Amino acid sequence: MISAARREDIVSALRRGTVPSNGLDALAVGIETFAATLDEELTAVASGRGGFKAVRGEYGTGKTFFGRWLQERARARGFAATEVQINETETPLHRLETVYRRLVEHLATADTASGAFRGVIDGWFYALEQDVLADASVDPNDAATLLKRTDSLMEARLSAISKTAPAFSAVLRTYRRALAAGDGMLADGLISWLSGQPNVAAGVKRAAGIKGDLDHFGASNFLVGLLTILRDSGFPGLVMVLDEVETLQRMRTDTREKGLNALRQWIDEIDAGRYPGLYLVVTGTPAFFDGPQGVQRLAPLAQRLHVDFGTDRHFDNPRAVQIRLAPFDHTALLAVGRRIRDIYAEGQPREQRLRSVVDDNYIETLARAVAGGLGGKVGVAPRLFLKKLVADILDRVDLHEDFDPCRHYTLTLAESEMSPVERAAASAASVDDIELP
Repeated sequence: MISAARREDIVSALRRGTVPSNGLDALAVGIETFAATLDEELTAVASGRGGFKAVRGEYGTGKTFFGRWLQERARARGFAATEVQINETETPLHRLETVYRRLVEHLATADTASGAFRGVIDGWFYALEQDVLADASVDPNDAATLLKRTDSLMEARLSAISKTAPAFSAVLRTYRRALAAGDGMLADGLISWLSGQPNVAAGVKRAAGIKGDLDHFGASNFLVGLLTILRDSGFPGLVMVLDEVETLQRMRTDTREKGLNALRQWIDEIDAGRYPGLYLVVTGTPAFFDGPQGVQRLAPLAQRLHVDFGTDRHFDNPRAVQIRLAPFDHTALLAVGRRIRDIYAEGQPREQRLRSVVDDNYIETLARAVAGGLGGKVGVAPRLFLKKLVADILDRVDLHEDFDPCRHYTLTLAESEMSPVERAAASAASVDDIELP
C-alpha cells in the first residue's frame, strides 16, 4: 500500500496528463529489467567514477518516464538528480552555460523535489560547522571562533575546486560572509550568479571580485565544483538526464553539428574522469541514433554509441552504453491501467464500487477505444488513456453514485488536449469521437 501523499501525487499528475514526479515505481511496467544493472552503475558512480547511458525508444515507449523513474530511484539511494529538456532556443546542447543553468534550476534531492541548489550549498556550510564542532575544542556559543574555524575548513575543502573553478570558490566565500553578516540581498544575488543566471547586479559581482556572466568554459568548471560540494555533503553523486536530444535533428545544421560534438565531448570527458560522481543519461529516438540527421553525422560519436540491436530483444545487454525500451503494447497498457485503478481505489470509502464499476473488462474497452482514436498506435496512447481513466472515469465513479461509464460516457479526443505526436496519430484514423459500448 502506498502512502496517501504518493497516491495524490500520482493521481493528480495523471489527471493533468503529465508524468508524476513521485511514486513512479508503482507505475513501472517493462523497465524493471534494467533496475539491477542501473543500481550497479550507480554504485560505481558513488565510488567516484563517472557514468554514461543512452536510452533509445520510439515516441510512446516512455523515455521521459524512464528518466524520471531513474531519478526517483537515484534520490532514494541518496543521489541528487536533475532533468534538462534540450531545445534549440532555450537550452541548446552545445551551450553548456544554459545546460548548467537548467540542471541547477531542476536539481532535486530526496528531501526537495526541485530547486534544491541553495539548500545543498547551505547544507554544505552546515556540514562544515558540524565538522568543526566535532573537534570539541570550539565552544558552540563562541560565534566568532566558530566562524573563523569554519572559514579555515572551507578554504581547505575549496582548494581542489579553486584549481579548476576559482570564481566558484570566490562566490562561495563571499556568500558565506554575506550570510554571517545578515546581508540577504547580497546572498541572493551570489546564489543567482552561482546558478548561472544572467543579469546579476554589478554590485554583487564586485563584492565577490568576479566579472561578466557564466560562459561555456566556466559552466564546465562549475559542474565540477557542484559535484565536489555534493560529494562533500554526503551525496553519492548526481544523476543528470538530458531528455529529448533527438530535437537536434530538427535544428539548423550548425547548431546540430555543435550539439553532436558537445555530446561526444561529454562522453569523452566522463570517460577521462573529469566529472567524478556524475551519471549522465541521454534519451532519444532510434532515428536520432541511427538516422542520417543524428548521431551518424559524427563518426566518432556513432562509434562510441554503437550497439548491435540485431538480436532478439530478450537477449539485450542492459550494461551496454545504449539500451532500448520495449514498445508500449496493449498488454503493458492494460497493466498500467489496472495499477492506476488499484492505486486510486485502495483505502478509499468507495473502493468496492470503484473496482467493480471500473473492472478489468472496462479498462480493456477504454484502452482499445483510446488507441483506436489514435490510429491504433498503442505506443502513443498511454498519456491520454491514463488521463481519461482518472479524470473522466474514476473521478466520476467516485463522485457520482449513479454514474455508469458504459451508459453515461462517450470518449472524445479533442485536438486541443493532444500533443503533436498524438494529433498526427489521430489524423491518420480520422476519428473524432469514439463511443464506448
